[in-house]
Amino acid sequence: MSSSEPDFTEASEPYQLFVSWMKEAEKSEPNDPNAMALATTDEDGLPDVRMVLLKGFDERGFVFYTNFESAKGQQILANRKAALLFHWKSLKRQVRIRGNVSEVSKDEADAYFQSRDRGSRIGAWASKQSRPLESRFALEKAVAEWGLKFGIGAVPRPDHWSGLRVTPTAIEFWRDGLFRLHDRVRFLPDGNGGWTRTRLYP
Repeated sequence: MSSSEPDFTEASEPYQLFVSWMKEAEKSEPNDPNAMALATTDEDGLPDVRMVLLKGFDERGFVFYTNFESAKGQQILANRKAALLFHWKSLKRQVRIRGNVSEVSKDEADAYFQSRDRGSRIGAWASKQSRPLESRFALEKAVAEWGLKFGIGAVPRPDHWSGLRVTPTAIEFWRDGLFRLHDRVRFLPDGNGGWTRTRLYP
C-alpha cells in the first residue's frame, strides 16, 4: 500500500469500505467486477463452489439470484449458510464473507426478475438447473416451447426462482503486499448493530 493511500485496515465498518472497493473494481476489472465465488456444503458436508454474480448489497447483506431447485439452491436451503469470495486481480484485492442466508422478499425477486432480458426470463422456466440434460437440442427445444407459451405477453417469475441474501457473520478484506506481507482486516458483528475490527497477520 502506498503512503498516499488511506489505511483500509483502520476503517470503522465494512460496508462503506466494500462500496469504495467495488467502485474501484468497476473501473479496473475487464469483466464482471461483481463476480463472486459462492461456497456451500452438501448433505455430506462436502464443500461445493461456483461463480455467481452479486446483484445487490446493503447493510442487510449480499444478494444473488438462482433456481432453488439447483444444487446450490438445495444446499443453501438445507442449512442456510454460505461463504462468498470476491477476487479483483487488477487491484490485487479480495473480500471474504461468511454468513447466514435468507430469501429476499417476493417484491424484491419480482422486481429483479422483470429487469432481466426477456430471453433470460424464459430461460429460467426452461432450465432444470443442475439436472441431467440429454442434449443441447433438448434445452433449445424447451426454450422455444416456453417462448411460445408466453408469446408476446408477460413472463412471470417462477416460484422456484428467487433471490438469496447472505447476511455476514464475518467480512475480511485483503490486499497484496510486498514479500507476501499482505494487509488483512476482519470485521465481526458486535451484537449491538456495530462491528469489531481486528487486523490479522498475513
